[in-house]
Amino acid sequence: MEYEIIYLPKEKWKGTVIPIGYTTDKYYDVLVNKTDKGFDINIEKKDFNKSVTHTPEEYDFPDKLYEDHWDNAYAWGVLVKDELIAAIETNQELWSNRLRITELWVSEKYQKQGIGHRLIEMAKEQARRERRRAVILETQSCNVNAIDFYQHEGFTLIGMDTCCYRNNDLERKEVRLEFGWFPEEKKRLNREDIEIRMETRSDWYSVELMTQHAFWNKHHLGCDEHYLVHKLRQDKDYLPELSRIAVKDGEVIGCIMYSKARVIDGSDIHEIITFGPLCVEPKWQGCGVGELLLRETMELAANRGYKGIIIFGEPDYYPRIGFKTCDNFNITTSNGKNFDAFMGIELVEGSMKDIKGKFYGSEVFENLPKEEVEEYNKKFPQLQKLRFPGQWN
Repeated sequence: MEYEIIYLPKEKWKGTVIPIGYTTDKYYDVLVNKTDKGFDINIEKKDFNKSVTHTPEEYDFPDKLYEDHWDNAYAWGVLVKDELIAAIETNQELWSNRLRITELWVSEKYQKQGIGHRLIEMAKEQARRERRRAVILETQSCNVNAIDFYQHEGFTLIGMDTCCYRNNDLERKEVRLEFGWFPEEKKRLNREDIEIRMETRSDWYSVELMTQHAFWNKHHLGCDEHYLVHKLRQDKDYLPELSRIAVKDGEVIGCIMYSKARVIDGSDIHEIITFGPLCVEPKWQGCGVGELLLRETMELAANRGYKGIIIFGEPDYYPRIGFKTCDNFNITTSNGKNFDAFMGIELVEGSMKDIKGKFYGSEVFENLPKEEVEEYNKKFPQLQKLRFPGQWN
């Protein structure tokens, strides 16, 4: 049976007790000995003389969702007939750029059905989206099933605390163990590693599918950027001579789509360009594909005499390529605003010094009705809409 994972909003699930309990006949014996040269630490799996059971009732502070001490908690779970049967909660550890799993539980009746694996994958996906350097969690040295499960999921021992629960945790054989999972280090691609070219009609489906993967659940539930790509090709403002796709080993792994835009100051109309979407297949994100696409097409645009580019984009990405907020150019949005995500760049030094006013992109960006997007989604494999931290709504 396939179980659907859903977001558990804080306003509804805060304070929900997570009844974590287990029985074990084994434990990891933690031995810490002081030596002349430092410390000798040994951790070895052993058998209890008789099974040990831990239940939620034995603790003064049972596990609950959205505890006050987790400032950035986010939870997902599985419901069966409105009953919560599994849950995972994460908390962004901003100071260290790690993501901590604060709760993970699957009801005994539903264990060994792959639910725990899928919940762990949710945490890993959150870490990927937020570019966290690690996912970390804690468990007890006597919770052997959990330890074995985490190792199977790619986690490794990163530390321990011998007095987390009581001062005699070593003697009680219940030592806090910290485990961590680390995203794969991605190698940056060079220009010669990929093909950058104009798209052909035979590329259209692959480009749209890649775009859907890149934006799915990023800004809101689902996405509409793949439909934007479809409509943009038919728009009078589309600039196919600047737009490019990135291909590696026959697979479309990125694209950048340009279109005409205007900056209007009273009766003065200044022609300018914008791009969007610029996107990369998730498994190739962080490898420099987007930057390669952008730098190559910026040179194309400059050679064709365009003065500058104005975009709505990610403030933590584009400034390192040279983009500045548009207040540096005396340009505002169409409703007179400026903010960090509204940026521009001159394609030649000083080329935008005489351009000021309000920015207007193509109307195609504002004409993506939800019902049309949903209908267009039927052309692609079905993907689940899920809440993640940082979405706009």
